[in-house]
Amino acid sequence: MSFSLSTFIVALVAISTFGWIITTWIRARHGYPLEGEWGGTVGKSDMAANRKIALLSSENDRLAGQITRLEERVAVLERIATDAPSRLTAEIERLK
Repeated sequence: MSFSLSTFIVALVAISTFGWIITTWIRARHGYPLEGEWGGTVGKSDMAANRKIALLSSENDRLAGQITRLEERVAVLERIATDAPSRLTAEIERLK
């Protein structure tokens, strides 16, 4: 059996291409990022993860607003407690 150089080159290219296809398939199946056309990576898009991120972001915004409102209320309470103890005492005495 004699193989010519052109047969060897075709076999080498075919084996390399088949190996690349199998490697890419395994990486895609297990969720590893794949190489794009220009060498960048293309990750697996997960709709459930994107939805979860959106929900957490909206909850984070809601909680940040709630904290801001609570800080304003605490500031009012601090002002009442520290600003006018003598005024509150005078009003209580006047009501007696």
